[in-house]
Amino acid sequence: MKSRIFVHRNFIIDKVEDNIFGGFIEHLGRAVYSGIYEPSHPTADENGFRNDVKELVRDLNMPVTRYPGGNFVSGFNWQDAIGPQSERPVRADYAWKGIEPNTVGIDEFMKWCRDVNTTPIYTVNLGTNTPKAAQEIVEYCNFHGGSYWSDKRIANGSEKPHNIKYWCLGNEMDGDWQIGHKTPEEYGRIAHEAAKMMKMVDPDIILCACGSSSCQMPTFAKWDEEIMLHLYNDVDYLSIHRYFGNCDRNFPKFFACPEELDRQIECAVSCCDTAGAKLKSNKKIMISLDEWNVWYRGKSVVPGVAPWEYGSPILEETYDMADVIVTGGALLSMIDHADRLKMACIAQTVNVIAPIMTVKGGKAWKQSIYYPLLETSRYGRGYAMRVINDSPEYEINEGFYTGKVKYLRSSVVLRNEQKEITVFAINRANEEMVFSAELAGFDLTGVAGAVEIHNDDLDAVNSPEQENVASKDIPASRYSLNGNTLESKLKPCSWNMFRVSFK
Repeated sequence: MKSRIFVHRNFIIDKVEDNIFGGFIEHLGRAVYSGIYEPSHPTADENGFRNDVKELVRDLNMPVTRYPGGNFVSGFNWQDAIGPQSERPVRADYAWKGIEPNTVGIDEFMKWCRDVNTTPIYTVNLGTNTPKAAQEIVEYCNFHGGSYWSDKRIANGSEKPHNIKYWCLGNEMDGDWQIGHKTPEEYGRIAHEAAKMMKMVDPDIILCACGSSSCQMPTFAKWDEEIMLHLYNDVDYLSIHRYFGNCDRNFPKFFACPEELDRQIECAVSCCDTAGAKLKSNKKIMISLDEWNVWYRGKSVVPGVAPWEYGSPILEETYDMADVIVTGGALLSMIDHADRLKMACIAQTVNVIAPIMTVKGGKAWKQSIYYPLLETSRYGRGYAMRVINDSPEYEINEGFYTGKVKYLRSSVVLRNEQKEITVFAINRANEEMVFSAELAGFDLTGVAGAVEIHNDDLDAVNSPEQENVASKDIPASRYSLNGNTLESKLKPCSWNMFRVSFK
């Protein structure tokens, strides 16, 4: 099989925002307790956070981290998790049938954020709480001092404001599973009032409206357009969520999930632009994919795990080689929509449907999907280029996306400061692919590096004891640079990246 791409230096989509490489920590399962936080662990710091986990998160270079939920947030009172830890109430978490000790709250989480070089995207509770409560947490976090809530923060040990920039106005409010589920009219009104009141405290915050939680929702698109008519002048982002599954082990269909994400992003953009046109506004709303991942194995009810426990091991997905193809492709979809998709958060970062796993009292280790995230985060920042993709195709006849799917998924990023072009190439075919990339308009000098992620067994997984799926250098004998054309052979069902230097 042969595939080729063509790019030209003059044809740029837009800057790839660093914030698309974000993470997510929800008070759910073992994400917090025995995930990022385990005071009895041998590597724990003075605040109880695991240093081995921090090291793996730092390597991913996640500029933003969504917190504290997720479904959890719609039943959460943020005031429960401030002040002396010994005096905080223990609450039932009705979203996930767990127990929340409130040991980690916003002040503790901010310490973790500083240690791993990330900044929170804080989600306010608009399910069971009020716009006033949303205003008060902004006051607690961002007001300089001299008011009730800012003085509480100072008394709790944080003299300087946390200055949280990004805020989500609720979570998945279109879903009837959500505590405090609302109609578009109800959500639009409460979110508008919350936005207005939050910006009275800090007019510089950036707000994200809660869009459709899934493209399978019966209210998909209609919800988004209706709420944007209420919130267009209040917010900067519309959120979308996307999870990919492979229950039927139909790999061609599964590997086409990034095309479904393409369509979902484009639908969200259309909804925003339609609302803007109706309001006669020149403002452009951006898209935040603030929950995304492969998720179909991890369950909220696990045999042998009783509900109403503290830090229960639920929603713990085991990722394989096939999942690398899809998560890697999803990241390329984000790059290809760099003009409108400006923020994204893999859900989640640790233990819960996560690239990083921990053993309680033991080691932290990397799942297979850690590696495409790591490599794309390192080398996918720059300017997304328009790609002409000439590849054989196959047909998908069911799902959110139907039609032709190219066996090659490829994106190209121009990194001017590094004098490099990053070429991402995913071979979705079950055979070797002869791949070429014509990089026009450049004076190329060589290949700075090439890596692949591949295992002959699509079911291959990693474990605390063994890594079966990881990034490996591609031998120089398997690629060449002839003038402005990069050529290589890509293994079947493989993720590949080439860094080409230029003058």
